[in-house]
Amino acid sequence: MKKMICTGLVLALLPALSGCWYVAAGGVGAYGGYKMKEKGYTLRNPVVKEKGDKEASD
Repeated sequence: MKKMICTGLVLALLPALSGCWYVAAGGVGAYGGYKMKEKGYTLRNPVVKEKGDKEASD
C-alpha cells in the first residue's frame, strides 16, 4: 500500500516539475545571450560581432 501511495505521489508531481525545465532552459539561454553581448555580439541574422573603434580602423 505504501509503495502505491509513493508511486501515485510521484506521478502527480511529475507534470508540475516538467515546467521547471523550460524555465531553466530559458535562464541558460538568457545568460548565454548576456555573455555574448558583453563580448560584442549582437542579435541579428546572422549573429555578428560589432566592430569597435579600434577594429574599424584596422
